[in-house]
Amino acid sequence: MRHCLVVAHQTLDSPLLAEAMLEEVSQGACAFHVVVPLLNRGESGLTWTEAEVRAIARDRLDQALGRFTAQGFAVVGEIGANSSPVDSAGDVIRRHGPGFYDLVIVSTLPHAISRWLRIDVPTRLERTTGVPVRHVEAPAHVDS
Repeated sequence: MRHCLVVAHQTLDSPLLAEAMLEEVSQGACAFHVVVPLLNRGESGLTWTEAEVRAIARDRLDQALGRFTAQGFAVVGEIGANSSPVDSAGDVIRRHGPGFYDLVIVSTLPHAISRWLRIDVPTRLERTTGVPVRHVEAPAHVDS
């Protein structure tokens, strides 16, 4: 069975992410592990607490796991230790060991507004982990 790591936060509900996961399953059995890095902002604006950003990430993860499971995906997930998608994904990959993951799917907001793309997360992840990365660019969300 293949193993894919999914790195996303605001785009967890993107149909394009689900399509990318479905494409991976169409190539053979695939289990997914979703990691949701923290966002350095709260829902209410300029101020936030760590507890608030963790609760937001947990809620988004729980909703995504429910949707993905309902769509028939073999999926588990966790919240990243911090706001860095590269560090969060790297932590998961190191914990499972080299060669465990066949692919990392990174889901971002559109290029014009994505902080992750401004810091080139897909390239940095592939370079630091050695795992192939597939980038999925989701449409903008109203809350973004």
